[in-house]
Amino acid sequence: MRTRSHRPRRRGNALRRRSDVVEAWVVAVVAVLLCVAAPLAGTAAGLFTYDRARTHAEEQRAERQSVRAVVAGRPASRPTVHGDRGHGYRAEVRWTEPGRQTRTAVADVPAGTRAGDTVTVWFDSRGRTVAPPPNDVAVWQHTVAVGLGAAGGTAAIVLLGRAVERRVALRHLLAEWERDWARTGPAWTRRRA
Repeated sequence: MRTRSHRPRRRGNALRRRSDVVEAWVVAVVAVLLCVAAPLAGTAAGLFTYDRARTHAEEQRAERQSVRAVVAGRPASRPTVHGDRGHGYRAEVRWTEPGRQTRTAVADVPAGTRAGDTVTVWFDSRGRTVAPPPNDVAVWQHTVAVGLGAAGGTAAIVLLGRAVERRVALRHLLAEWERDWARTGPAWTRRRA
């Protein structure tokens, strides 16, 4: 009586070529890179950006001061565009500092502001009007945008590498088929006498 081993035998598959094995491994590596490396790159870039953006916002809050001012003149008819502040208008504003005299300056005011309205105006240490420092929402928006960009960029690089590899692999596969056909083709195409 013969006993059968339950271990699988390793048999070579005549239809499996070396290029097929390489292709399977490349697909597995690309899947891991897309599912693990791209999110990790996005998370790392986002965390780094969050720390820098938060520090930058705190520095701006420390060096800038806000003043509640009254719009003294009529806003200019042409809007100004300043980064994330959108469309605003230049107008003369007036405010009184505690223990000092009344001051005036030309500053950007939001669209729709009229003479007599109260607005918040930001000044730097030199007394020039500047944009307000970024708030927490702006910091998070910047962080998420950089994180998504890094993850998307990593995924794009992986997919571009996959496309290049696929093109090279296809050339090698066609060369293998040509070699195999050169060996077996004459046996199949011989004329019978």
